[in-house]
Amino acid sequence: MATADTAPADPHAPPTAVLTPGTRIRPPEQPGPRERQPRQQTAAPEEQPHSATLIGSVQRAMRLLESVAGHAHGAPAKQLARETGLALPTAYHLLRTLVHEGYLRRDKGLFFLGEAAERLSSSGARQKRRSTVVETLATWRDAIGVPVYYAMYQDGEIEVMCVSDTPGNPAVEEWADFRETGHAHAIGQCLLSQLDEDARRDHLARYPVQSITPYTVRDDHALLRRLERTRRTQPVTERQEYALGTVCAAIPISVGTTAATMAISLPSHQADRLLPAVRQLQGEIGRLLGSLAISISI
Repeated sequence: MATADTAPADPHAPPTAVLTPGTRIRPPEQPGPRERQPRQQTAAPEEQPHSATLIGSVQRAMRLLESVAGHAHGAPAKQLARETGLALPTAYHLLRTLVHEGYLRRDKGLFFLGEAAERLSSSGARQKRRSTVVETLATWRDAIGVPVYYAMYQDGEIEVMCVSDTPGNPAVEEWADFRETGHAHAIGQCLLSQLDEDARRDHLARYPVQSITPYTVRDDHALLRRLERTRRTQPVTERQEYALGTVCAAIPISVGTTAATMAISLPSHQADRLLPAVRQLQGEIGRLLGSLAISISI
């Protein structure tokens, strides 16, 4: 249905060895005879490579930020200087710089974390929530033996947030734009079934029904009738409506006003596994939904 998010590779990172069954691990090559190298003069301590790459002012500023973060009700410069072991003039200089850049704010002589630092904190929290979802989907993928998808309806659009699959159980290829074909796949139908009638009609006005396989629902009226009959806790299934040779099922998830879904897919020759697999997923979601309630809003 969609490809999983993959972080871009760091072109400067050393190659990583991936171990698979049957992989032979070769011992590292032994160094040859050491060639005579010209004697080099030892650098002074401050010129050693490990210290030359560190910037002292940045280190001191980070210590100040950590110290301020430990004071929910703020702290004066003198206290922060004492806690970080900095000279008071140095602490004042760095604190003023951090206030200017928005990482700290000063109020009545006390220093607090600023908006820039709070943005960093919230970004880290989002990454942690996303990591929780990714790990959970991978667990379900391995336990059930199917690709698992997580999607949301955001700002009038169907957004696939995360997909967990394996080479042996690959996800459905997004051969037709997923947002434009919500009427044809289980994820889209499940999300649309959670909307009110006006929101559904608005979506279909922007993305009208179109036949993309011989099994796709034929028109808006037929789709709306189907969505009206869908119970809010009932899994939504579709068979070859989006991709020939594939069957899918999606489970509705509502947290507050957020419409979301977890879904699975299988090759059509394994269609008999679809309902047992989606029931297993539904049980897993019910068991963990409380702890995932915050995380699924990635």
